[in-house]
Parts: sequence; C-alpha cells; structure tokens
Amino acid sequence: MWWIFALLSAFFAALTAIFSKVGIKGVNTDLATAIRTVIVLILAWGIAFFRGGTAHLHTLTRQNLIFLCLSGVATGLSWIFYFKALQAGKVSQVAPVDKLSVAIAIILSVVFLNEKVSPLGILGVLLIISGTIVLIYS
Repeated sequence: MWWIFALLSAFFAALTAIFSKVGIKGVNTDLATAIRTVIVLILAWGIAFFRGGTAHLHTLTRQNLIFLCLSGVATGLSWIFYFKALQAGKVSQVAPVDKLSVAIAIILSVVFLNEKVSPLGILGVLLIISGTIVLIYS
C-alpha cells in the first residue's frame, strides 16, 4: 500500500514542477514560494482538522516538535532553491536534479539512521546519481 502513496507523491511532484514553471514566469521566486507555502499550509491544516489529526497535538514531544520544525526549515529552503532553479533552467533538467534527493536521503539514512541498504539498493543509488549526471549534460 505504501507504494501507491509514493507513486501519488511522485505524480504530484511532477505536476508541481510543471505548474511551478508556468506560475513563476516573471515572478519573484521568493514571493512565489510564499504563495505556495500559504496554500500548502491551508491544505495541510484543513486535512489534519477534518481527519481528526489535531486531536493528537497534545501527544507531541519536544523531540517531535524540534525535528518537525527542522523538517519545515529544510522543506522551505528546498522550495526556495527549487523555484530559483526552475526559473533559470528547464523542468526536464531541474526536476531530475531535485530528485537526486532520493539518493541523498538513502545515503543519509545509512549514516544517521543506521538503515541497511542491500547491494541492489546501492546499485540503485549509483544509477540514480548516474542518470542525474546524464540528464544534466543532455
């Protein structure tokens, strides 16, 4: 079941690239990021509220809050740089480089979370990195 959500995530991320490229034409990318963030904020809180997620606010620990805030900072910085890259480059090159985050996340999960990666997983990471390099120079 998780892979269905992952595929939906990839699909909507692809749509994000296309919609963003059109939407940022002639717009300050910081302003564009701010607008996008407000929409995400409204959508996320709306879903949390209507699905009952806000009832669990009191269960959040200090560690939960610190790392969720750090995740938010990382997301915000990612979006700022993504929009700047999209404004300057082609979606067909920017999006694959952005998805290099997949390989970086796997490497970081091994280093910081002690996750194990199989030899096929390592090959997959190397193929992602290789494919990204090919797309950058295509």
